[in-house]
Amino acid sequence: MSGVRGAVLIGGTSSDAGKSLVVAGLCRALVRAGVRVAPFKAQNMSNNSVVTLDGGEIGRAQALQAYACGLEPSTRFNPVLLKPGGDRRSHVIVRGRPAGDVGAADYIRRRARLLEVVTDELRSLREDFDVVICEGAGSVAEVNLRDTDIANMGLAQAADLPVLLVTDIDRGGSLAHLFGTTAILAAADQARIAGYVVNKFRGDPSILAPGLDQLYAISGRPTLGVVPFDGDLWIDAEDSLASPVGRRVGPPAAGRNADDGTGAIRLRVAAIRLPRLSNSTDVEALACEPGVEVTWVDDPASVVAADLAVLPGTRATVADLAWLRTAGLDAALRTRAAEDRPTLAICGGFQMFGRRIRDGVESTTGPAQVDGLGIFDLDVEFRADKVVRRVAGLADGHRVGGYEIHHGTVVRSGEESWLVDDERGGEGARRGALFGTHWHGLLASDAFRRDFLREIARRSGKPEFEPASDTRVDDVRAAQVDRIADLLAAHVDLDAVVAILTSGGTAGLPTITHSLEQRTS
Repeated sequence: MSGVRGAVLIGGTSSDAGKSLVVAGLCRALVRAGVRVAPFKAQNMSNNSVVTLDGGEIGRAQALQAYACGLEPSTRFNPVLLKPGGDRRSHVIVRGRPAGDVGAADYIRRRARLLEVVTDELRSLREDFDVVICEGAGSVAEVNLRDTDIANMGLAQAADLPVLLVTDIDRGGSLAHLFGTTAILAAADQARIAGYVVNKFRGDPSILAPGLDQLYAISGRPTLGVVPFDGDLWIDAEDSLASPVGRRVGPPAAGRNADDGTGAIRLRVAAIRLPRLSNSTDVEALACEPGVEVTWVDDPASVVAADLAVLPGTRATVADLAWLRTAGLDAALRTRAAEDRPTLAICGGFQMFGRRIRDGVESTTGPAQVDGLGIFDLDVEFRADKVVRRVAGLADGHRVGGYEIHHGTVVRSGEESWLVDDERGGEGARRGALFGTHWHGLLASDAFRRDFLREIARRSGKPEFEPASDTRVDDVRAAQVDRIADLLAAHVDLDAVVAILTSGGTAGLPTITHSLEQRTS
């Protein structure tokens, strides 16, 4: 594909329609064809983030898309990130750096000023790469937000981008979603919708085909691909829709291997689904292991019964601690602690494990000093300066790495440190089978994770359990990204996609005459 240059916006009919998946797959497929590709999401809303090389913060999905391109995560790929903390307020990250907290109405007014930021960043990427695959946010049909939109049709108009619309047919109603999403747009925005992609199709394509033909007849837009549902497909979660209570975490095949009818020993991990859950991907490394079953839970019985309980991070530690108590999960965690049963607390969860928390930064009810769970003998104080950095060090004799993103700081500890940070010395806490750390991504260190699981198995009365010696998280992630690219290569007309992004769209697309613009004119 020599000489390919251009950009395209992958929009959706809804949140979680498959935009992130399609972007990652297109990026990987084009890179494999020798094209220099970069991902881009002007504005993301997600509490799943990663730290870039320069100490900035971007959405997890964009980090995965960068990985698909063979690139390190960069703030260039996600210049505006919103991290919701509850009560209709979000923490704003601009070009990787904190830029205050805003309510919905405040942010709508602020977005007009951010349009220049995102278009400048996109312009720079287009100069440095052959192709930029942009991802929209939510649905492109949020007409109530159109005047200040910087992520969907507002970006498409400002940067002169063609748009491909993705829908999740597994939810039902996709043909109506595609037509209705197009029709509700103003004529100028409709002109940029160049084609459709149907995601997660489970049936006979010949039965769907007449519907797609009719959709083309009434909209003038071709469906460029029907991507089949793949039960073994898994990518890093971006938002709460990917982490519902009861859902198994990680590659589906790993869960099946854990329950294959052979009687093999398996470990059950209960990951507590906090209301303001952040960095949920921490537990996915555990789920990559055959024989390890990780499930999102919100009930005390599941927490008590698990071989390992995990209390993950949160964007609102004090508020989620109150929820934990209301749900009775505090008692379940204290029971595990009293019985010295394996429990892992990460970032906000680690802060909850302490004796006292003083939070005048993230708390949604104003400055607060509350009692923690009292499992660890330590105190936490939230500070205005946010810690955002990549980390490396030692854990139980293994070289490990990860990243930190938090306001809460341990200001007093009577516990033994669990980790040794290369730059700052002792980190986290460890007492018997209880583990706590501010580090995200720790469990992706393969040798450390295997020894950690061996210890969990021993302390859970399952010493026969042995982690697979060949599981590498990076290999699992690479295989998933290649799987997505293979799916798109087999079921999407990539030549047509390339033609659209290089030409800037399709000329002469019809306007659907029942648009909101015409009904109100």
